[in-house]
Amino acid sequence: MDALCGSKFWDSNLSVHTDHPDLTPCFQNSLLAWVPCVYLWTALPCYLFYLWHHRRGYIVLSHLSRLKTVLGVLLWCVSWAELFYSFHGLVHGWAPAPVFFVTPLVVGVTMLLATLLIQYERLQGVQSSGVLIIFWFLCVVCAIIPFRSKILSAVEKGKILDPFRFTTFYIYFALVLLAFILSCFREKPPFFSPKNADPNPCPEANAGFLSRLFFSWFTKMAILGYRRPLEEEDLWSLNREDHSEVVVQRLLEAWKKHQKQAARHKAAVASGKTVSSEDEELLGDRPRPREASFLQALLSTFGPTFLLSMCFMLTQDLLSFVNPQLLSILIRFISNPMAPTWWGFLVAGLMFVCSLMQTVILHQYYHCMFAMGLRLRTGIIGVIYRKALVITSSVKRESTVGEMVNFMSVDAQRFMDLAPFLNLLWSTPLQIILAIYFLWQNLGPSVLAGVALMILLIPLNGAVAIKMRTFQVEQMKFKDSRIKLMSEILGGIKLLKLYAWEPSFLRQVEGIRQDELRLLRRSSYLHAMTIFIWICTPFLVTLITLGVYVSVDPNNVLDAEKAFVSVSLFNILKNPLTMLPLVISHLTQTSVSLKRIQHFLNQDEIDPQCVERKSITPGYAIIIDSGTFTWAKDLPPTLHSLDIQVQKGALVAVVGPVGSGKTSLVSALLGEMEKLEGKVYMKGSVAYVPQQAWIQNRTLQENVLFGQALDPKRYQKALEACALLADLEVLPGGDQTEIGEKKTGLMIPPWKD
Repeated sequence: MDALCGSKFWDSNLSVHTDHPDLTPCFQNSLLAWVPCVYLWTALPCYLFYLWHHRRGYIVLSHLSRLKTVLGVLLWCVSWAELFYSFHGLVHGWAPAPVFFVTPLVVGVTMLLATLLIQYERLQGVQSSGVLIIFWFLCVVCAIIPFRSKILSAVEKGKILDPFRFTTFYIYFALVLLAFILSCFREKPPFFSPKNADPNPCPEANAGFLSRLFFSWFTKMAILGYRRPLEEEDLWSLNREDHSEVVVQRLLEAWKKHQKQAARHKAAVASGKTVSSEDEELLGDRPRPREASFLQALLSTFGPTFLLSMCFMLTQDLLSFVNPQLLSILIRFISNPMAPTWWGFLVAGLMFVCSLMQTVILHQYYHCMFAMGLRLRTGIIGVIYRKALVITSSVKRESTVGEMVNFMSVDAQRFMDLAPFLNLLWSTPLQIILAIYFLWQNLGPSVLAGVALMILLIPLNGAVAIKMRTFQVEQMKFKDSRIKLMSEILGGIKLLKLYAWEPSFLRQVEGIRQDELRLLRRSSYLHAMTIFIWICTPFLVTLITLGVYVSVDPNNVLDAEKAFVSVSLFNILKNPLTMLPLVISHLTQTSVSLKRIQHFLNQDEIDPQCVERKSITPGYAIIIDSGTFTWAKDLPPTLHSLDIQVQKGALVAVVGPVGSGKTSLVSALLGEMEKLEGKVYMKGSVAYVPQQAWIQNRTLQENVLFGQALDPKRYQKALEACALLADLEVLPGGDQTEIGEKKTGLMIPPWKD
C-alpha cells in the first residue's frame, strides 16, 4: 500500500498516540474510499437475484427518481474529472501516485453502477432501496474523516496545497450527502400495480426501508392504542403474503411435489430398480418405500425466511461478544492516565453503536420469526383441512373428527410456539463456544471447571427430554380419545338427556381427563426441575470458575478488568443456558406433532378419477356401468353390479327403507366410496345438498346469498322456489332477521335447503 500511495499507509503516532487523531492521506485515499465500493459490488449479485424474482411492475419516472439519477451522473463526472486531472499531471511531468488513478476509477465505476441500479430498481418497482441507502450512508461516513482532515490541513498550513482535488472532494461530499437524504424518501407505487381496495390496509407493505428497520410504520397504531382502547375496525388487514390463500397454496404445492417424489420412489422399490447389488437381492435387504416428508415440504416453503432469520441471529450473536471486548479496552483506558481522552469517547461511542445495532437486528429477527410462525400455523391448518376433505372412508374410521381438530389446534400451534426459538438450536452452541473461548483468554484453564459442570448436566437434560416426549405421545392419545368422546356426546345430547345418561358419560370423560392431568402433572414436574437446574447453572458456572481461578494459583488476582469482563461474558452465557431447556421442551413436543401430522397427510385419498366427467354418452347425465362399491377395501362391497342410466333433464327419486343404500349411492356418485369394478360417468359439475340444514348466525338474506352479490330477481326466485315467502311474513324483520343457533326459533325444514 505504501508503494501504491507513494507515502506511508499507517502511522500510529498520527492516528493513535496523539490528542488530535487523524488518518494518513494514503489511508483516506485508498481503503477509506474503497469501503462503500466493496460493499456495493459484494451485495450486487444477491440483490440482482432478489430483484429478478420479485418483479412488481415499473415505477413512472418521477422528479425524485430524476434527481437521484442526476446526482449519480454528477458523482460519476466528479470521479472521472479527478482521473483526467491525474492523467493531465502525468502528461505535464509531475507524476501522481498510482492511488490517484486507481481510486477515481473504482469510485467512478461504482457511481455509474449505483446510477444504473437506481433505474433498474425503478423498472422492477422498488419503492425504497435498502442496499442503496446503506451504500450512500457508508459514502457519507467514510467521507467525514477526509472532510475534517482537509480543513485542518488547510488551516494548519495557511493554504490549500491541491485546490482542484480539494474542490472536487467537497463537491463529492455534498452530492453523496444529498443522495443519502433523497434515498430515504419512498417512490410512488408501481405503475399498473393492482389497486388495493382494502379500506384499512397494513402500512408495512408499502413502508420504506428505514420505516421497516425502525418499525415506524407501527407508530400510529401505538399512539391510537395509548389514547383509547383499540377496536376491531382499528386493526389493519393482513399483508398479502400472510393471507391463507397464499400461504396454504405454497405449502400445498411443496407437499404435493414431495408426495410425487415419494410415489416415484415407492414405485421404484416395488419394481426392484433400487436394488444396488446382487447380494442385497439374495439377502432380501430391499430398501423400504419412504413416506413423503412433511418437514422437507415446510423447509422448501419457509426455508428462505429461515435463512434470513439465521443471518439476523448470527449477526446479533457476534455483536453480543463485541461489547465485553470494548469494556476491557475501556477499563484499561481508565487505568491508564497517560491515554488520550478521545480513546474513552471512541470506545463509549462504539459500545453505544454496538448495542443499538444489536437491538435493531434482534427485533428484526423476532419480527421475522413470529411472522414465519404465524404462516407456519396457517399453512399447516390449511393443508390438514384440505386433506380432511379428500380422505377415504377407511381413513375416517381411524382419524376421527376430534383427532383432526387436535391436528389443527394443538399440533399446528406447536410449530408456531417453536418458531421464535428454532435458531437457538445452532445459536446456543455457538454462543457457548465463543463465551468459553473468550473466558479462556481471560481466566485460562480455570474455565474448564464450569464447562465440566455444563457437560455433566447434558445427559440429565437428555433423559428428561426423552421422558417428556413419551408423556407427550401418551397425552395426545388421551386428548384425541377425549375429544372423540365429547363429539359423540354433543352429537347425541338429546338421547343422553332423554335416558339420563349424563352421569355415566361424565365419569368416562372425567376418567380420561384424569389420565391427561396425571401425565400433565408429571411433565410439569420434569419441566420445572429442568428449568430450576438450568436457571441455577449460570450462577454455579460463574461461582465455580472464579473460585477455581483464584484458588489454583496465588498469583491469580481478580482485578477490575478480569472481574467485569468475565461477569459480562457469563451474562451472555446465561441466556443460551436458560433458553436451552425451553427449546428442548418445544422441540420434543413439535417432533411428536410432526410425526402425527405427517402420518395423517400420508393417508389414502379418494381417487379423483373414479368418476369420469369428460366422456359420457350424449343425452345422459349419469351412467353407472357394472359398478361395485365399498366403504373400505377391507370390507365387503356395499353396492354390487349397479347399472344406472339417468337422462339429461330427468327428475329421479331414489326411495327405500333405512339402510337400503340410498346414501351409499349418492356417495358413489360423488366419488366418496371405493370403486372396485365398473365405470361411473357424470356430466358437468354436481351440487350436493345434505339432509342436515346448516344455518349461519347471520341474517336470512345473507344465508340465502352465501357470500355472493345480491341479484334481486334471482334472489326472489330462490325464495319462491324454497317456499320461504310465508316464513318471511311471520318474521319481525323479514329477510333481515338474524337466524341461526341461539338467534331465533326459526326452523327451516330440510326440503327447503
